Amino acid sequence: MGEPFEPKVVAFCCHYCAYSAADLAGSMRMEYSPNVRIVKLECTGKVDTIHLLQALAEGADAAFVAG
Repeated sequence: MGEPFEPKVVAFCCHYCAYSAADLAGSMRMEYSPNVRIVKLECTGKVDTIHLLQALAEGADAAFVAG
């Protein structure tokens, strides 16, 4: 049947909140799925809908904003 489906996920993360949490997880040697790509932003309030749509247009299966 082939390999199981592994979605490509793009996460737009706030520098001060969600990105810091992901960085701390890395410092603690915790792992998250390699199919998740994190985009560090100064503020998630600056994310425009076009950024999410562009991620999907370029092959991501999911895109989300974490603040």
